[in-house]
Amino acid sequence: MILHERLANKMTIDRGGEYLVKNFYYDTRNWEIIRESIEKPLYKEKLRLRFYNQYHPQSMGYLELKKKFDGVVYKRRIAFSLEEIKNRCIREIVSGTDSQISREINFFLHNRDVLEKVYIAYKRTAYNGINNEESLRVSFDRDILFRLNTGDDLAVCEQEEDCLYILDDDHLVMEIKTANAIPLWLTNTLSENKIFPVSFSKYGVCYVKHILGRKEAADAA
Repeated sequence: MILHERLANKMTIDRGGEYLVKNFYYDTRNWEIIRESIEKPLYKEKLRLRFYNQYHPQSMGYLELKKKFDGVVYKRRIAFSLEEIKNRCIREIVSGTDSQISREINFFLHNRDVLEKVYIAYKRTAYNGINNEESLRVSFDRDILFRLNTGDDLAVCEQEEDCLYILDDDHLVMEIKTANAIPLWLTNTLSENKIFPVSFSKYGVCYVKHILGRKEAADAA
């Protein structure tokens, strides 16, 4: 059976079907965060600002500190409306809040001289587990695009017209998340479709394929 058909029979699709995911990744001017990340240390962290679907003044943005320790991912995030974020720097916004998560992000910003370096956007379709598999989530991302920051800040209302593909436009990224073991029906479905796990980071692939070469060429010039 085709993968999407099996998922549709066993899971529920996210309300609204396919939606846009827009991310602004923070890094130092010398790309220290992503360079450390692709070396696969035991502990690593990234900071990004994420929006869903089209922007309007009340759109919610999520400033997210993504941590990974010993193969386990932890996400710590705080929410803001686009109206709150517009024309204000991230440090100013975070310092104006008081929570455990904002203190963690503030600590990251205090120890890392970061700015908005890369914009990455894609279209996502996601399935959610039902019955005894509520923690199971399977998502598919396509049309994965990026744009480099050429100034000190990326415009919040970034457009896709001036973006480039990170992968070939016929490639998808499939991600499986679960708090428990992957159910047998899904394991069998993946095996039938010859789908096997690989390590993949959109930001990491973007840096290696599209940024590192440019940087090396500029350094050599």
